Order: sequence, then C-alpha cells, then structure tokens
Amino acid sequence: MTFQGWLLIIVFVGLLLALTKPMGRWLYALYDGRRTPLHRLLGPVETGFYRLSGIDPNEEQGWRRYAVHMLIFNVVLLFFTYGVLRLQGVLPLNPLGLDGTSADLAFNTAVSFTTNTNWQSYGGESTMSNLSQMLGLTIHNFLSAATGIALAFALFRGFARREMKTIGNFWADMTRVTLYLLLPLCIVYAIFLIANGVPQTLAGSVDVTTLEGVKQTLALGPVASQEAIKMLGTNGGGFFNANSAHPFENPNALTNFVQMLSIFAIGFGLTWTFGKAVGNPRQGWAILAAMLTIFLAGVTVTYWQEAAGNPMLHQFGAAGGNMEGKDVRFGIAASALFSVVTTAASCGAVNAMHDSFTALGGMIPLLNIQLGEVVVGGVGAGIYGFLLFAILAVFVAGLMVGRTPEYVGKKIEAREVKLAVLAIAVLPLMILGLTAIASVTEAGLAGPLNKGPHGFSEILYAFTSAAGNNGSAFAGLTANTPFYNGLLGVAMWVGRFFIIVPMLAIAGSLAAKKFTPETAGSFPTTGPLWTGLLVGIVLIVGGLTFLPSLALGPIADHLAMMGGQLF
Repeated sequence: MTFQGWLLIIVFVGLLLALTKPMGRWLYALYDGRRTPLHRLLGPVETGFYRLSGIDPNEEQGWRRYAVHMLIFNVVLLFFTYGVLRLQGVLPLNPLGLDGTSADLAFNTAVSFTTNTNWQSYGGESTMSNLSQMLGLTIHNFLSAATGIALAFALFRGFARREMKTIGNFWADMTRVTLYLLLPLCIVYAIFLIANGVPQTLAGSVDVTTLEGVKQTLALGPVASQEAIKMLGTNGGGFFNANSAHPFENPNALTNFVQMLSIFAIGFGLTWTFGKAVGNPRQGWAILAAMLTIFLAGVTVTYWQEAAGNPMLHQFGAAGGNMEGKDVRFGIAASALFSVVTTAASCGAVNAMHDSFTALGGMIPLLNIQLGEVVVGGVGAGIYGFLLFAILAVFVAGLMVGRTPEYVGKKIEAREVKLAVLAIAVLPLMILGLTAIASVTEAGLAGPLNKGPHGFSEILYAFTSAAGNNGSAFAGLTANTPFYNGLLGVAMWVGRFFIIVPMLAIAGSLAAKKFTPETAGSFPTTGPLWTGLLVGIVLIVGGLTFLPSLALGPIADHLAMMGGQLF
C-alpha cells in the first residue's frame, strides 16, 4: 500500500461528501414536485408526455396501484427488449450484420437490463448491433435507474406522510427523474467522455495499422452515451466485453476517477434527500455514516490484500502486489477502489478482472453484494434496501429497551417487521438455493473454468451478482448456456421485484400511521450508537447468513494459497 493509493481514496470520499448535499437538494426538489431551473426548458416536454399518455401527474396512488403500474411498465419493457434482441438480424443500424441472439440469451439479457442488473453473458461488440445497444439496452439504463429512484421516493413518502393512503404517482416520479436528472447529467457526462476519447458514432468498426505494421479492426459504436448512464444509473453493462477496462470506455485515470464518483453520486445524495423528507437531515447523515463505515472497511481489506500480492509468487522472486487482471493505467489502488465501489453500489462495471484478485480481495466485492445493496446500493435500491435493515435495527432496539420501536416518528409494528424480513430473505433464498443447484448438477458444474474452492466462488459470485442486481462476475464462469441464462434470469427478476413489492407495502403501511413524537424514552436514531447498531445488524443479519458459503469459497481458497496450493 502506498501514500498515493490512500490519498486517492481520501480524495474520492471527500469529493463525494462535498457532492452529497447539492445532489440531495436536487433530488428533493424532484421528490417534492418542485420546479427546478430546467423546468422552463423541459416543462413543456414533461406536459407533452402526460397528455400523450393520458396520465394525470397530480393523481396520487396507493401502494398497490403504484406497485401494479410499476410492474406492468417493467414487464412491457422486458418483452420489448426481448423482441429487439431476437429480431436484431433483420433490424436496421446493424453495420456488422450480426444475427439475432438465441432465445435463452435474449431472455437473460432482457431480464438483466429490466432489473438494473446488466449481467452480460455475451461480448457486446461481437453480439449486439448499434440498434440493440441503443434501443434495447441504453433505454433500460435510464428507465430502470429512474424506477429505482421513484421507488425510493415512494418509501420516503411512507415515512414522511401522516395518516394518508397514497405514496405518490409512479409515472410522475419516473418521468421527472428521467427528464430533470438523468438525461441532463448524462448529456454533460457523455460530452466529457467524448472529449477524453470515448467513441460516439454509428459506424460499426474501423481498420487501423498498428505500430508494428499489423492490420487490425477496432469495434466502434455509440459508446459515450451508453457509458454515461451506465455509471450514473449504476447499471454497469459495458458496450465492450472488457467493460471499463477497455480504453474506448475508460481512456485514462481522469475518466476512471469520474466514473467512480458518478457511481456513488446519486446514492449518496438520496441519503440527504431522505433526511430532508422526514424533517431531520441528521437521519440521512446517520445512514450515510453507516454506509461509509462498511464501505471503508471493504476498501481497506481489498487494497491491503491486492497490495500484499500472492505469497507463492513471492517465493519465486516476483515481489510486489497482485497486478494479474489489472490495467497498468490504473494500478492496484484504483483497481481495488473501483471493485469495491462498483459492488457496494450495485453497478457491476469493472476496470479489472475480479476473478484474478486474491482470494480475500475478491471476497469483499462478493460480500458487498451479499449484504443486499445496503452499502450504497443501486440508485434508489440502495437507500430503500438500507431502510429495510433500519426497520430491523429499531425492532431490535425496541426489544432491548422494552418499548414499541419507533423510527423517524413512525411506530414500527409487526406488519412492517414481517414485510422487512420477507424482503431481506429473498437474497439468501435465491443466492444459496440456486448456487446449491448449480454446484451439484452436470450443467452447473460445466460452467466454472477453475476447480476447487475457486470454482465454487465463480458459481457463488454469479448467483450473488444476479440476485443482488449487480451484474459483475468472476469471469471464469462460462455462463452463456441455457442452464445459466435461465437460472440467472430467474434470480435477477426475483432479486429485484420480490424485494420491491414488500417494500412498497411497508411504504403504504407507514403512510397511514400517525406521527409519534420522540420522548425521553425513545431510542435515538441519529448518533454514533445508532450508526453502530445499523452496521451491526447489516453484518450479522446480512453477513453471517452467507458465512458458510464464503468459508467454502474464498476463505478456503485463501487458506489453500497460504498452504501452497492454487486453483
């Protein structure tokens, strides 16, 4: 570990904290339906959308109606994308003449982008046409991210409202987030990327002559526009197979740093928005403190392990850290930081090969996803995932002090606790259940390219990434098969929507409750004690659930390495 490496981490966290309140204020304006400086320009566009679709943005929805409209919208998008991918060979903007994808790959990809997972069982530049990238995938990057933020707004209203039966309007929330937040930021972001050398063209490829005089064909396409929303919306699906390790997606250290900032920016801002929505900004800062505590612990372990390197290679005179699978443009510190950021935020973009990390260094990205998107999480999904754990934390606190648990002025009763447990139980059911199936079936065991605990880690990571809606991978797994495309698609769908529906039910239940002011006997939910309890609940409930699987995978892999055996 070096001073420059730690300085990078410190500057990164410092800039994020500086961005939290400005981003939070902008998000709060959208949450509250207030005008923004962009309304003068884009207000007529928003009004036109509502008139064209026959939607009244002022008509409030109860949680059931909000959930039904959200589900119908996403199902329609899924079938639309499936059709685009299957018919790709006969559709325009296909300069390389690529055929339509197989049925199982189209299903997997359509579910993946609908759920904000962006798991890719294919190489983008050799599988997807420009039309598929733009119409089938990039549109999802906007709308799945906007859906997540809209759902966070709905839960905020549940905590903030008093004796009401409604939690907002899904169509209005999604439209405002897309029009006034994601689209403007991505236009500026894409221009920045183009200025740094990221392609933005409808050309399929270009022939070049290398310095050695060899002819080479380089794939091109509308990369910058997809890259911007890929990062800002915590989507993660790369235009190219190498993702953010590809120089056309991530040309230099500056773009690498900005990409990491953009992954966290909205997630950090939503914590401030929550505090403002419930009338106490300290509530938001307390949640952010808990998120940062877990994040910094993960960064420390990953950086330490990658900088330490492989002791078996040291015995042969190859001193230094672990550079296998990392780009020399970024080095160990930036690669380790990126890996923790992208898995803490449910983004899934990568600038290094996680499969090539040391065993414990690769365990932290895996654990980040298993914690249920609560470190920072996907846009919207992170904050509502963390609030589910907050409900469990106040329940535990209520048991300790012998009172009915309260959180931000709402009594947390049996209904909310049961729904929170139901939502939290989805991840271990999908991850552990499907990993077990893949680990004992012939089709499942045909996937990993490594044997022993590392091969098990490749399977475990795949289902963890799918159910956690992350999308990154231990890329030593051959996943483009009917078996994995099918099971991973199920994991992605259940991991997204079987958490959302109970969460919306909690929002509806809380919105109908009276406000309960704090008293001298109330458990404080803004100080260090609350932050520590939150971190403890996340690690105990989220982390210990997966400890046996981690022991069979990365921990056993590490112990074997220390004993002189590699896989």
